[in-house]
Amino acid sequence: MIEVDSLTKVYSGMRVLDIPQLQIPEGQSFGLVGNNGAGKTTFFRLILDLIRASTGHVISDQIPVAGSEHWKVYTGSYLDKGFLIDFLTPEEYFAFAGEIKGLSSGDIRDFMQKNTEFFAGEVLGKKKFIRDLSAGNQQKVGIAASMMGNPRVIILDEPFNSLDPTTQIRLKNMLNDLREHHKVTLLISSHDLNHITEVCDRICILDKGKVVQDLITNEQTLETLKEYFSA
Repeated sequence: MIEVDSLTKVYSGMRVLDIPQLQIPEGQSFGLVGNNGAGKTTFFRLILDLIRASTGHVISDQIPVAGSEHWKVYTGSYLDKGFLIDFLTPEEYFAFAGEIKGLSSGDIRDFMQKNTEFFAGEVLGKKKFIRDLSAGNQQKVGIAASMMGNPRVIILDEPFNSLDPTTQIRLKNMLNDLREHHKVTLLISSHDLNHITEVCDRICILDKGKVVQDLITNEQTLETLKEYFSA
């Protein structure tokens, strides 16, 4: 589904990402972990064609993402609140995002209704602009919007940040449902080792821009990750 070939990114003479080869098959839940500055967000921004690679390519569904619109049709993402339009209310934002994705007004209403539990009565109907919501509720809006239109690929950078424990559990259930029952390809980064081992089939450790371990998740993976980051 997503392939990386000789991918590097250099800023001011410093190589912040260097991934010679990587393949993420369709339907896989792929996790990315690493300390601050490891290159996780840079990698996701390259996949979404938000920045240009210094060398190499990202290929999605057999087509390079750079200069292409093809991948945008089936890809949802939320990396940070820069993805939001903060002078809109959540309802206005969902209407805008849904229209871009080709959803009808009825589809958008159904989408908001479907996410009532996730929003926990704190997002819709408050007559607040997104900028006036708490960080956690802004996170809910961005994550939910990434799932509009039933995308085949969803990319989330630190999705558990700012969420309260109840919402974190709800999000894990949503992601596992997408993985198990809808075969969505998920790319998720997180500093929380417990969460990422619960929702990802495979986890790569990124260190100084390089993939240093590539693990298929099993009952030992959490301990392996803890040992790596404790060393």
